[in-house]
Amino acid sequence: MKYTRNEFLRLIGLSGAFALTATGISAKSSSLPKANFKLGLASYTLRNFKLAEVVKITRRLGLESIALKSVHMPLESSADEIKQIAIKVRNAGLNLYGAGVIYMKTPQEVETTFKYAGHAGLEMIIGAPNHELLPLVNEQVKKYNIKLAIHNHGPGDKLYSSPADVYEKIKSLDQRIGLCIDIGHVVRIGQDPVDMIERYQDRFFDMHMKDVDKATADGQAIEVGRGIIDIPKIIEMLQKINYGGNVSFEYEKNEEDPLPGLAESVGYVRGVMRMIG
Repeated sequence: MKYTRNEFLRLIGLSGAFALTATGISAKSSSLPKANFKLGLASYTLRNFKLAEVVKITRRLGLESIALKSVHMPLESSADEIKQIAIKVRNAGLNLYGAGVIYMKTPQEVETTFKYAGHAGLEMIIGAPNHELLPLVNEQVKKYNIKLAIHNHGPGDKLYSSPADVYEKIKSLDQRIGLCIDIGHVVRIGQDPVDMIERYQDRFFDMHMKDVDKATADGQAIEVGRGIIDIPKIIEMLQKINYGGNVSFEYEKNEEDPLPGLAESVGYVRGVMRMIG
C-alpha cells in the first residue's frame, strides 16, 4: 500500500502516540509545568567530524545548545584561537554553553581548564577532577565565576561512578559546583536516574541524554527510545523540578555515521515532550 507524505507523517504520529500511551504517559499532563530546559548536543557524539560539520548537523537537528569536546575546541589552543572558535559557533546561532568532559589530574590541568573556559566565555565546564584537586577547583570556580558540572561515568569509574559519589564530594563546596547527570551510566550501575535527578536537583546543572540496551555494566548505547531507560519519566521529572538547564544528547553508537540514530533520538525526545505537554 502506498501513502502520501502527509498520510505517512500522520501514521507515524499516531504510532508514536500509541507507544507513549502504552508507557503510561498520556498527552498533555496538565499538572506538570511547561518544559523549561533546552535540547543540545555533547559534541563527543560527532567526535570524528570537523567543527564546521558539527555546527551544521547541530543546527540541522534544531538543537539550541552545544558543549564542545576538546577535539573540536582543543585545550592546548591559544587564547585567541579559543575565542575565534567560540565566536564561530555562536555566530552560527548556537548557545555554546560548555565544554567537556574534561579530566583534571593535576593542579596545572585545573588552572588550564578554567583559563580555557574563560577565554571561550563558557558558563560551565563538564568535568571530572581528581578528588584531591577539589579545593583548587573550588578556588577557580570563585575566581572565574564558571560552574563545574561533574560527570558520573558508571561502572569501573573510581572517581565518580554515581551522581551520589559526586554529591558526597561537593555538597560542602561552592554552590557553583554541581552535577552533570549521565542517565545511561546511572542505569548501567543499577540506579534510577529519575531518583537521582530529584534527589540532587539543587546541584543539578547539566544532563547527558542517551539510552542503553540493558541495565548492566556491559550495557551498550542505543537510539533513545529503543532501550530500557524510561525517557517519559525522565522528562516528567525534569518538568516537575522545573529544570532550566541543558539536556544534551550524547549518542555514542555508530561513531562513523551517527546522524540517523542521533536524529531518531532527538525526534523521540521531542515527541515525548509534545505528548507530555
